[in-house]
Amino acid sequence: TMAAANQSSLQPASFLLLGMVGLEDLHTWLSIPFCLMYIAALLGNLLLLFVIATERSLHEPMYLFLAMLAVADLVLSSSTVPKALGIFWSLSKEVSFHACLTQMFFTHLSFIAESTILLAMAFDRYVAICHPLRYAAVFTHSVIAKIGLAAIARSFCVMFPMIFLLRRLPYCGHRVMPHTYCEHMGIARLACADIRANVWYGFTTTLLCPGVDVVLIGLSYVLILRAVFRLSSKEAQVKAVGTCSSHVCVILMFYTPAFFSFFTHRFGHNVPHQVHILLANLYVLLPPVLNPVVYTVKNKLVREKVSQVL
Repeated sequence: TMAAANQSSLQPASFLLLGMVGLEDLHTWLSIPFCLMYIAALLGNLLLLFVIATERSLHEPMYLFLAMLAVADLVLSSSTVPKALGIFWSLSKEVSFHACLTQMFFTHLSFIAESTILLAMAFDRYVAICHPLRYAAVFTHSVIAKIGLAAIARSFCVMFPMIFLLRRLPYCGHRVMPHTYCEHMGIARLACADIRANVWYGFTTTLLCPGVDVVLIGLSYVLILRAVFRLSSKEAQVKAVGTCSSHVCVILMFYTPAFFSFFTHRFGHNVPHQVHILLANLYVLLPPVLNPVVYTVKNKLVREKVSQVL
């Protein structure tokens, strides 16, 4: 039909991803840390999953959430890094329109899921420290399974409309994207039409998903700290702060580059483009690499089991 032909001419068959524009001479060098970090993320998270799955003593709520985090990290890094490496090594800069939307979908989906799991972990620490006697009753295995499903359902509900918001736009042959992977606003910016709906949808969902999560996580830590400093013994205080410190490290690593990236997209028009792309890559690379390290180093039980496997 005429409409279909018209529609396909407005949607490009494929996009060209240019990688780090302005730093093309460094692509080969950049690929080295990217590749090493990706391998570290794969090995670290797979090892963590293997240890948690095979070790009966780690089938506790805290470790099951850690396993969910590892899965989200594997999806987050695998959605983006292999394509970035393909660009850096000049293997393939082209990505079909549908593959681009798929990549965007899984990248943002795993990000929102991870944010939801971090919130659940903060709640887990809150109940463990502030209401220890009710902990076993609150965090049953069925509740943990429901939290995992809720994380997936929530991410899916947020991301699904984005596909249609991008598919309805005409692109008028614009197909060159100065980026290493497809993200929602990166694609929307190529459109030759009003993208206000995309801007507002992206803005609202960011405030309502990671934004609300950060506020609630912050609140749970205020309550935890308040409870901790009411503990009589110094030793108990140190132990409680210790169990939370790894979680706080992970939260800062996860949200800081992501929010920077998000706000430079919206408001930072004088931020150099390379900085923006670097930040966008940091938030899909740093947490997957560092989460397993932080939790293994900080958690005695995980550390012992990992060293046994190795």
